[in-house]
Amino acid sequence: MTVHDVASALPDAAVLRERCRALAMLDAIMSPEWESRYYSFDSRWAPGEQMASMRNGSGDAWSIVFSSAGAFIRGFDHESPMSPANNGDELWPGLVDRVPEVFSGCVAEPAFSYAGTLEATVCLWRQQGDDRWHAGELTFPAGADPDGANGLFRVLVDSSPVAYQRFAEDYYETAVDLEAVGDVLALRPLTDDLVRRLNADVVVADLAEDLTEIGYPARPGV
Repeated sequence: MTVHDVASALPDAAVLRERCRALAMLDAIMSPEWESRYYSFDSRWAPGEQMASMRNGSGDAWSIVFSSAGAFIRGFDHESPMSPANNGDELWPGLVDRVPEVFSGCVAEPAFSYAGTLEATVCLWRQQGDDRWHAGELTFPAGADPDGANGLFRVLVDSSPVAYQRFAEDYYETAVDLEAVGDVLALRPLTDDLVRRLNADVVVADLAEDLTEIGYPARPGV
């Protein structure tokens, strides 16, 4: 899977944003310590912008900026031959050449950059009104996962509860309730029972700050 496969597999920006909220909420339940989480969502990242993110603790990451202009995605696999570190600190040819001007701030965002260069081996965008995701015209190097898209976005493009369950059982090294995962992916309001099925040491009250940051629907009466 390359960036072009990801572009074909992703839903529209509104659906993707809710999927990202759900993944962030699942990780907030599974890992009360933010530093150990894989997926995050900041509903107040910048004026008029929200950001979903992933970081695996080994140097790989992705970021998705949602705004009134649409959505911009950058992914970074630090071991990819397309990494700027392997190309004289330059972005891979064609990676961002066609990014619309409306997303230029994302390309230049310091939080996504190292030494002034965007940390990216994958780049996608979708403006409001577009009927699909876009990526640059790229010539990929040899390899099964040349731009890192498969490893970076495998769970994101698969909306099934099983995809997150498999990831979480491997990452957090514990059994994960599949039905509970499905409830969160459906953005059902959290209850103590639902939360405890995923982490017996956590209740809804413990997640107050996360609920606000993520913008996840609160339980009735909260």
